[in-house]
Order: sequence, then structure tokens, then C-alpha cells
Amino acid sequence: MNSHPSEFGFLTRRWFLRDCGVGLAGLALNSLLRREASAAATAETRDRPAPHFPAKAKRVIYLFQAGAPSQFELFDHKPELTKRSGQLPPAELLNGYKSAFINPNSALLGPKFNFAQHGQSGMHVSELLPHTAAVVDELCFIHSMHTEAVNHAPGQIMMNTGSQNFGRPSFGAWSLYGLGSESENLPGYIVLASAKGTSGGASNYGCGFLPTTFAGTPLRGTGDPILYLSNPKGVDAAAQRASLDTLRALNDLALGEHHDPETAARIHSYEMAYRLQTSAPELMDLGGEPQHILDLYGIKDIKESSYARNCLLARRLIERGVRFVQLFHEAWDQHKALTKELRTNCAATDRASAALVADLQQRGLLDDTIVIWGGEFGRTPMVQGGDDGRDHHNRSFTLWLAGGGFKRGHSHGETDDLGFNVVRDPVHVHDLHATLLHQLGLDHERLTYRFQGRDFRLTDVHGHIIKEILA
Repeated sequence: MNSHPSEFGFLTRRWFLRDCGVGLAGLALNSLLRREASAAATAETRDRPAPHFPAKAKRVIYLFQAGAPSQFELFDHKPELTKRSGQLPPAELLNGYKSAFINPNSALLGPKFNFAQHGQSGMHVSELLPHTAAVVDELCFIHSMHTEAVNHAPGQIMMNTGSQNFGRPSFGAWSLYGLGSESENLPGYIVLASAKGTSGGASNYGCGFLPTTFAGTPLRGTGDPILYLSNPKGVDAAAQRASLDTLRALNDLALGEHHDPETAARIHSYEMAYRLQTSAPELMDLGGEPQHILDLYGIKDIKESSYARNCLLARRLIERGVRFVQLFHEAWDQHKALTKELRTNCAATDRASAALVADLQQRGLLDDTIVIWGGEFGRTPMVQGGDDGRDHHNRSFTLWLAGGGFKRGHSHGETDDLGFNVVRDPVHVHDLHATLLHQLGLDHERLTYRFQGRDFRLTDVHGHIIKEILA
């Protein structure tokens, strides 16, 4: 017996045509099924809510610095920590404190690099980041981030999904679910990785219990952007198209019979892969970029995979309608060799991160694009690894935002003189997510998805909009 259409509101017309004997020609019915299958699998899916209010931003580029950059050597200027370097931390500071790996009574470690004030805002930036310092008046710093997670995989998953547990949709997936994609030839959520990838793996950009259409699609830095994207020998375009049409017809039948959104997602993925055979090589080919743009990002070899190349690709992606682009650069876990490795990391990322902000601005894209730079937590003010390392620290860390309706040249929140605890305007991960969704026109309390009998959301039952950082 056929299901009643009230169980599947998005299929009402199909049920009417199939079960009520209206009798359209097969070609017209097939066309309708194709349109509905495509709609179910893309931005028009029946479960996707409309934006809740006018948005300040249309898209997101998330520069995720996996491994937890040390705020003390980059953005959180602490002269007192310099003065007290080598001393034990005050006993009252350690009440109830549990570190990840070190003895909490380890000596304090002063910043390894000098700071200076930059721009009209006069914000402090490390000497390691001269290019970021040059765009500091476009940035909004949050110095008071905090999280529950204290190890990398849980911390990364927390920053990206709002939970330390596997299986929750990522921020990118929620954004795509709420807004859909403007690109017909590329996935709406694309992931680019450099350095070592991520400790949290695909859970950082997965869709969890949302339909798989909303998951991030990783693009490889060398060879085919996606494995097996090119046709094997002996398969020409006509044969491929005929095979896809046959698969599409079979999947249409399955979708009409069982109404499984995963079948719709499969239809969408096959068609997207077909279009990617043309769009992906064009996207990845930087040969048409002028030399001054390549120099701006610090790209010397347009075919060599790097963080700088990924930053330029991020700009190209959003120009082609991609909603959410996420870069992962896992290189920041300095338990030892802090001085040497921070120099290396900043040399690899500083110029390109700043170039992305400047490039978006000069193209008129920054105002409605949110750029995020930050990791999963911070580092301790105490030393680890002899005299040149820092442990994980979840009580306070720094990230920056640019564009998307956030205040320019603004600093929010403050830590104590030693950078141990937040003392003003704390911002939890849930608060950050709530605020980012707000700028995209989405109410974090109303952006929900029913799964296993309850409504889930990115911020769970938490989160407040940080109004002080909104322009």
C-alpha cells in the first residue's frame, strides 16, 4: 500500500500524479521527477529553512589553524608575562586547574617574539606576522575565546561542530543547510588542506545526521582534485552520459518509491561529479591569475600545493558561488621547538592570510564574506619541553574575524596579566557559532533539524550573540 502524502509533504504532487490517475505523458512525468529529485538534493531540499532575517554576509572562508597556535607569540601581548618569565605561577592561579600534559607548577614562559602596535587601531601584533599587521585595521580580534576541550581531536570537532562527540554536523554543513549554494557546478562546501591535515579528520567538515549533500567536499592539492574524477581509458563522454542517465532513471524510481533523501543526495552527487570534470580543472588552474596576485599571496609555483595556493583558491571558489570554504593547516602543536616552528608556520601562512583579506576587499567581496582565522584552543603561559614549548590551554585563546559585518580594527575580550584566564567579555565556542550564524541571516535557536526524536542545532542549548563585535 502506498504511503499517504502527508508523511512526505515534499512529494505531494508526485503522489497525486501517480496514485490519482491524472495520466501525464511519461516524458513529462520523468521531467517532474528529475526536477523534484534535484530539488530534494540541492538547496531547495524540503528540510532547508529560509534565512530568518536579512544577512550581513553571504559566504564564509574559515582558515582553520589546526594544532592550536600560541596566542602569546602572535596576538595576546603580555608584558607582565615577559617580566615574570622563569618564575612559578601564583598558587591561587592554579586552584582547580588541570593541564593536558605538563605539571601545572611549571615555570612561566615569556613570549619569544616582540610585539608592536599597528594601524590606526593601534592593536598589538607579533613581529612574526608583518603582513597580518598591515591589514590589522580590517580585523576583529577576540582575545577571550574559551572551550571545554583540551586535546586536539575533541577540540577541533568542538570548534567545528559545537560538540566534542563524533557525528554532529559541522558549522559549514549547517550554513549550507540554512542557506543553500549559489554554485551549479561546484559543491556548496569545499575543504582544502595543507601541512598535516587535521587530528579530528572528516568529522570536522562532515554533515552528521544532515543529508550528505551538505557535507564538505575535500579537494586534493595535486592530481585530480577529486579521486577518479577523470574518465578511465575507453570511456568517452557519450558513454559516461548514457551511464549516468541510466543510473539517474533507476535512482528516480527508488526515490519515488522510498522517498529516501540519501537517494536524492546520490543523484545529486553523480550529476555534480559530471559537472566537476569541467569546472574543477578550470578552478584549479591558476595560470590565468595575473603575476601581481600570485606575488600578493606569495605563490611561486602555481601547481605546487600549499597554504598560499589554497587561500587563492578560496577566493576563486567564492567567486564561483561556493557558500563555505574551509582551509585546514595542522602545523601549530608546539610542545617543543616553539621558536623555530612558529617562524616556519608564520612564514607559510602570514602573507597568504593577509593577502586573502586584502584581495577580497579590493574586489568588493569582503563586506559580505566572513573570514575566520583561528585554531581549536590556545597554549599555556607555562613552559613545556625544556625552555621552548607550551602545552594545550583551553581557558583562553585568540582568533580573528574579517568582513561579514564585524567591527573593523576592533579588539574584544581580555585575559589576565599572565594570559591564563579570561577576565573580560568571555566568548565560548557556542557564542561564536551563534554570532556567525546571525551574520548569515540565521537564528541559531531556530536553525534545527529533527533526528532520533529531538530537534538538534549547532549551538545545542547554549550560545549568545556577541553584539559588541558587530558593526
